[in-house]
Amino acid sequence: MSDNSKELHEQRKKTVLDFIGDEQYKPMKLKEMAYFLQVEPSERPALKRILKELMEEGYIDCTAKGKYVKLEQKAVEGTFESTTRGFGFVRVEGMEGDIFIPAERSNGALYGDRVLVSVDVEARGDKRREGTVLKVLERGMEEVVGTFERSKNFGFVIPDNAKYSKDIFIPKEYCKQCVTGHKVVVKITDFGQEGKNPEGKIVEILGHMDDPGVDIMSIIKAFGLPMEFPKGVEHQLKTIPEEIDSKESAGRLDLRQLKTVTIDGEDAKDLDDAITLEKDGEVYRLGVHIADVSHYVKEGSPLDVEALKRGTSVYLVDRVIPMIPHQLSNGICSLNQGTDRLALSCIMDIDAKGKVIDHKIAETVIHVDRRMTYTAVNEIVTNKNKAVMEEYKDFVPMFLLMKELADILREKRHQRGSIDFDFPESKIILDSNGRPIDIKPYERNAATKIIEDFMLIANETVAEDYFWQEIPFVYRTHESPDPEKIQKLSIFINNFGYFIKSGQDVIHPKEIQKLLDKIEGTNEEALISRLTLRSMKQARYTTVNSGHFGLSTKYYCHFTSPIRRYPDLQIHRIIKENLHGHMTGKRIKHYDAILNNVADRSSQCERRADEAEREVDKLKKVQYMSERIGQIYDGVISSITSWGMYVELPNTVEGMIHVTALEDDYYYYDEESYMMIGKDTGREFKLGQQVKIKVVATDPFLRTIDFKLYEPEETITLE
Repeated sequence: MSDNSKELHEQRKKTVLDFIGDEQYKPMKLKEMAYFLQVEPSERPALKRILKELMEEGYIDCTAKGKYVKLEQKAVEGTFESTTRGFGFVRVEGMEGDIFIPAERSNGALYGDRVLVSVDVEARGDKRREGTVLKVLERGMEEVVGTFERSKNFGFVIPDNAKYSKDIFIPKEYCKQCVTGHKVVVKITDFGQEGKNPEGKIVEILGHMDDPGVDIMSIIKAFGLPMEFPKGVEHQLKTIPEEIDSKESAGRLDLRQLKTVTIDGEDAKDLDDAITLEKDGEVYRLGVHIADVSHYVKEGSPLDVEALKRGTSVYLVDRVIPMIPHQLSNGICSLNQGTDRLALSCIMDIDAKGKVIDHKIAETVIHVDRRMTYTAVNEIVTNKNKAVMEEYKDFVPMFLLMKELADILREKRHQRGSIDFDFPESKIILDSNGRPIDIKPYERNAATKIIEDFMLIANETVAEDYFWQEIPFVYRTHESPDPEKIQKLSIFINNFGYFIKSGQDVIHPKEIQKLLDKIEGTNEEALISRLTLRSMKQARYTTVNSGHFGLSTKYYCHFTSPIRRYPDLQIHRIIKENLHGHMTGKRIKHYDAILNNVADRSSQCERRADEAEREVDKLKKVQYMSERIGQIYDGVISSITSWGMYVELPNTVEGMIHVTALEDDYYYYDEESYMMIGKDTGREFKLGQQVKIKVVATDPFLRTIDFKLYEPEETITLE
């Protein structure tokens, strides 16, 4: 479109918008509008395009009868999230905070729908924006997982996702062979209107709700996590060798003479990073060697298309849903002991203060001498276990050197203000039928920290290198917190005698780190740590390098796990193309065109994986506590709301004491002090406070656990 034609098009758009916005205008169909505007029949397609653009831009809407109306104010697009209580919220990309949608203004929107929404009331103080759903632009969930219930002449499905607030009606002819209690996948055929439930048909029966494994499979299906790889991927796998040959090694930096180890968990099978370390005088030479997955997963191939679709591997308690097939991730792309493997290596010279004074990124061939576990390395570097040190005597000096360098790197990060929230993760142990038999915190030790430290410095080094080369890249960024949230945090911690320095719009991560250092070991540590974490934003993938607030670094990317994260795989391709001198203008334009989508897609898939992992963990914790009704535990108040208090147990299980279960008084939530206070007794409960609780109920459907305060006169059974 030429400049003149663009200008004419914009003039016509303004004319149409002014016409619809006139006080005398009454809603019209396209044909009527064309008559009033004296648009010739041949020009009506152009008018239709203009109306469509104005709708997409949020200026006008089209009613169910096909009449065009002006919206009271410019609308915005977002994603609708419903609640079990009828109302909902709309999240708008780039907008701080969400928009509250009262139940009567949801206009038939369902969980996950892409909607057009008007903002009726702007945010003010603690009150959020309020709006109305004007139109459902795109349905978010065409398939829903739930529990089937059969009636005489029809069936219905109760969605597993409690936020999908309506049951789905299933006509008799679409019920298949379902019986009450079957977990099913239902395809929505009619999304319904106000007052009418959606309709659908059963497309897959997952099994009975009591069958082993069906519970987790239901979550997998609900999140749309792909299990099977397409045929094109299976065909491509047949062309990939099981071992490397001399031709593939040609032209690569040969590092097979270096003493090389992997350090992973006992159960790990996809070993994608290996370490070498030497010391020359005061200089450490650290090699971080990453499996060269991009050598086998070529851009645009079936493997690559599927990897981008998945975005990341998903780690559930009983299985891994891999980004690339196990034949690769556990085979030629796994740095197995005693094998030659292709790698992309970042070799860094680091001085005694932890500064990288030189580095080299290269395609390499390596040979792993020893497959180590975190447990064994920790026994060497922390406990100095003589038996273990004897077993690995040829490698002990290198492990001790690793500990020495890791401590230096960690101290350097600490000095610049890197934040380390050390909340325990859950380790859930299942029996052969998938029932949880134990839950405990996953412990970090010196060996896990060594690998973390080495991966972090490699990621930083690669990101800084490619930032200054001004080559299209994918960065891992973490924005500064919202000033209002920091201000609220600052006001709260003043009650405990702490303070943080912040400018009008910015805070340095070192201030957060200083706060965490000061509260370490205090009674209020859990309380303030959690509130501080909640004030942070979520890290994401971007093509613009805006730095990483949490790590207090200007440069960061994900380079070290191409087996399980697509951004790592993508930047490996960029690095290799650059190393070979192929990063021409044409290729730069190519990457400029695709990388925003790669970053956005990867961020979305990461959030999906995190949510699925959390849901599975919540389910298994509910199942575990269902066997422990009536038992007594010590716990810590981890969160307080107007409807009750959440208490976390030492094994990471979290349950709620509902305000109605506090029987000795009428309790209310004081938002300013984050406390639950008894109106008559003055009794106070605050975040971080230790309490003794009794398990009273669980709900596997809602995945909730109910506690009550333990009353001393009750008989107790401590566990």
